[in-house]
Amino acid sequence: MSSLKKIPSPLVSLLPIGLLVGMLFATIHTFGSDALGGGSQISLLTTTAFCVFIGMAFYRVPWKDYELAITNNIAGVATAIIILLIIGALSGAWMISGIVPTLIYYGMQIIHPDFFLASTCIICALISVMTGSSWTTIATIGIALMGIGKAQGFNEGWIAGAIISGAYFGDKISPLSETTILASSITDVPLFRHIRYMLITTTPSLVITLIIFTVMGFVIETNSTEHMTDFAVSLKDTFVITPWLLIVPIVTGILIARKTPSIITLFLSTLLAGICAIIFQPDLLREIAGGSNLFKGAMMTFYGSTSLNTGNTMLTDLVSTRGMAGMMDTVWLILCAMCFGGAMTASGMLGSITSVFVRFMKGRVSVVASTVCSGLFLNLTTADQYISIILTGNMFRNIYEKKGYENRLLSRTTEDAVTVTSPLIPWNTCGMTQATILNVSTLTYLPYCFFNIISPLMSILVAAIGYKIVKRPVNNPE
Repeated sequence: MSSLKKIPSPLVSLLPIGLLVGMLFATIHTFGSDALGGGSQISLLTTTAFCVFIGMAFYRVPWKDYELAITNNIAGVATAIIILLIIGALSGAWMISGIVPTLIYYGMQIIHPDFFLASTCIICALISVMTGSSWTTIATIGIALMGIGKAQGFNEGWIAGAIISGAYFGDKISPLSETTILASSITDVPLFRHIRYMLITTTPSLVITLIIFTVMGFVIETNSTEHMTDFAVSLKDTFVITPWLLIVPIVTGILIARKTPSIITLFLSTLLAGICAIIFQPDLLREIAGGSNLFKGAMMTFYGSTSLNTGNTMLTDLVSTRGMAGMMDTVWLILCAMCFGGAMTASGMLGSITSVFVRFMKGRVSVVASTVCSGLFLNLTTADQYISIILTGNMFRNIYEKKGYENRLLSRTTEDAVTVTSPLIPWNTCGMTQATILNVSTLTYLPYCFFNIISPLMSILVAAIGYKIVKRPVNNPE
């Protein structure tokens, strides 16, 4: 900023981060699973105010700079917020229409419990590669797999970990993925060259992940066949289970394959699910509406909370939906997170902290490790993977060039550090979204997202080995 007289020191810049961590810890300890209902948002806004106070009082950063940065941040996630709201409506419509229950019913008969976790990871990976969207994958097939896993007796953290691991593998290497395209474009690396180079770290990360899920599939004790049979009977007693409902997922897949914009695809899928609900589940819509008005029942399915008495406690919890209204806490949190990220950027604190990483960039390993740490740090502070990818790419591009490393190393490391770690952070847009969609808190599924945890470590390991890392001679050698 032109009005910035001096940049805050890294120590001063860490003060808002320390306050945020402290307030979030106290909030989560006090409110538990209800922390997203307002406590976390207040923590973010309070920290934002503290950051603004330091910048304006001691570093002469005008309010207009903060206002512009915050506005730009919020504008950058506007599309994501719209998608999030539509996903809320889609989740409710797919459940009440019987689409998800049908997928669960048939899936229970096909997927053996011993291979459920590994199969879940592979299924989500394949769908995410084809769609290019981890969000869409998790919001559709992910919800169905969550139901199958619960019916088989798996802990929700393990199920969500397998779903997210697979979904983010696909998101990371799909040529249709926005994050993949963004990372390659920011660093000026051809898309498919970027993807091929990522396979060096991504493939072993997925293989290790699948080995863990396969082994644990045999170790974890699951429900008896009798229990699963009871669950299946409850599904059929509550919903009309028919292969005709599978038309909606098929149509959705076709729209995705034709590269139809995400918002249009999700909207049409939601609309089709609503029509199916009226055709196949009229009794359920009447129950939801509290009368005979099918239109009211369908509308409530889209925007509000629904609860059905299935006679099976676990199934009742599974098929309850929250619609678009259920996403509002997440939308509120995203807006507050964008305020904090904007304040940190405008004050110069973000740049001051990230400059610390540059000082440790001596050899090949330190260059990659610093990029990984910086990307993870930006995910924590800006609370948005897109902003983090852009900042990481721009910040390290000249450094990699000066040190003689290829841009594809930067593009790969950026994705290893940013894309896959975003769902592991409770206040990041991805972490909030996946926790909301799957109805599993971020800290609950975090230990089981093995692919997301292994990927950044694999990036550093490959750098240590030096495999396929080319360095050209430079005039100012290290």
